[in-house]
Amino acid sequence: MEQVGYDTYCKLLDEVVKEMQGQQVEKDEEERDIQIDLNLTSYIPDSYIENSSQKIEIYQNIALCTSEEDVQNIIDELLDRYGEMPKEVENLIQVARIKILCKQAHLIKLNQNKERAVFTFEGNDFNMEMVDNLMKKYKNKIKFSPAKDPYITYQLDITSGDKLVEEIKNMLADIVQYKGK
Repeated sequence: MEQVGYDTYCKLLDEVVKEMQGQQVEKDEEERDIQIDLNLTSYIPDSYIENSSQKIEIYQNIALCTSEEDVQNIIDELLDRYGEMPKEVENLIQVARIKILCKQAHLIKLNQNKERAVFTFEGNDFNMEMVDNLMKKYKNKIKFSPAKDPYITYQLDITSGDKLVEEIKNMLADIVQYKGK
């Protein structure tokens, strides 16, 4: 699922609905979309949710998740309304979790190129001490590339499935941890 621009659309749609209902809408600082491209099949199949408006609502809710609590609420709703989730929907939920970690790490893009994952940072919010810590931990599995938007290339052990998701989430957790030091 192409993610560039969709999150912004969902956020704006949510703001318009709240304004129409007379609710106060907090304007966050400009939030950049995070592009995520992993070797995962992630979508809502017609066999799981047939109604297209319900499907759009679920996509919107997933795109607006900003915390694990939000993600868990979506999972509870899906299980309650539609039953056991197919693998494609579970992957979509995992992508939402990865996106939350990417925001915490100040990434603008995460993409997988076969057996490598590339973590691209916002250029003005980058910490060389984090890179040093990652290089100590991961040794020759990572390479750092300074650029306008610096990036780290990480050699993956697994290239698809649940273990890929866990490996990516573990790396992101380390980035977040070392970024805070």
